[in-house]
Amino acid sequence: MFPRVQVPYWRLSGFYLFYFSTLGALLPYWSPYLQSLGFGAVEIGELVAILVATKIVAPNVWGWLADHRGRRMAIIRLACLLACIAFAAVLLASTFIWLALVMVVFGFFWNAALPQFEATTLTHLGDSVHAYTQIRVWGSVGFIVSVWMLGWIFDRYGVHFLPQIIVALMGMIWLTSLLVPEEAAGHLPLSQEPLRKVLARPKVLALLIVCFLMQASHGPYYAFYSIYLADHGYSPTLIGELWALGVLAEVGVFLAMHRLLRKWGLRTLLLASLGLATLRWLLIGFYVDSLPVLTVAQLLHAATFGVYHAMAIQLIHRYFVGRHQGRGQALYSSTSFGAGLAVGSLLSGFTWASFGPERTYAFAALLSLVGLGVAWRWVRTEG
Repeated sequence: MFPRVQVPYWRLSGFYLFYFSTLGALLPYWSPYLQSLGFGAVEIGELVAILVATKIVAPNVWGWLADHRGRRMAIIRLACLLACIAFAAVLLASTFIWLALVMVVFGFFWNAALPQFEATTLTHLGDSVHAYTQIRVWGSVGFIVSVWMLGWIFDRYGVHFLPQIIVALMGMIWLTSLLVPEEAAGHLPLSQEPLRKVLARPKVLALLIVCFLMQASHGPYYAFYSIYLADHGYSPTLIGELWALGVLAEVGVFLAMHRLLRKWGLRTLLLASLGLATLRWLLIGFYVDSLPVLTVAQLLHAATFGVYHAMAIQLIHRYFVGRHQGRGQALYSSTSFGAGLAVGSLLSGFTWASFGPERTYAFAALLSLVGLGVAWRWVRTEG
């Protein structure tokens, strides 16, 4: 049985449900949508990189505001509304310059919300932080439903309706954010230790480097996985099902996370996720024509995102205490899903065009392997 936690469960879960439903539309289908507009691999890689690059700056700006103004949920609501309005501008034009500008503005607001909501959830859980995955699992459910349904729709009607669907989903994110009370953020007093001292600790710096490398290794997956499969004859429906399978495996590991944590601990699970990421990228890169192998690779998403994210976010919560929690989550987001994924997406665009998919995924495997080495040497849960 899961531990009982006194939290506004469905209010918190609802936000994750619609946030990751939107990601279920954006991640697998944004690149095919750009391809349908006539953009090539380099331009697609650049547009994806621009979007995720806003995570380098945006979460830290909004995190600082949230920690100092004491109005975290108000900031989340504002960011969600402005992100919805900004993305609607995609419908106005389809030139590279226009879409690049829209991605900058949209990304600045879009990437503000989740790190602060993560801080809200973890702070509200208090000593029951291990129950985080019980709430976060609904984000995975939303992703699965979204990616599966849209794969079926796009297979029959084309991908041209993607922007309108994303705008509608973003509107739902904003509406659910209105249901979470400001008290849920549980703002804490300033920590006695300056943030620069926290960042100077070897284990903290090492964890941020590991997070950067892990997400950089995901660059080819998020930018070109759907295109790669389509080029090898997979239908949009099957592509959507493979994306959904990966997140379904993530759901399973989230539900079992409290048992895995008790048995193996944070550090061991983090190391395992990095090692399995290396294997996953090699399987995708060199065995794309084998559906059974791709199925195994997608099941490994349970480790490369599910286990990794649960471990990383709890380590960040442990390293950054007091009113550093908001900026700690912002740093995690900007370092991994921002800088790491931006660099990975940008490089994969060039390597994809110059060296081909196999070598691109081999390079991704190398990045996660280096991350494994860094984590083995420096990341600690004690001291």
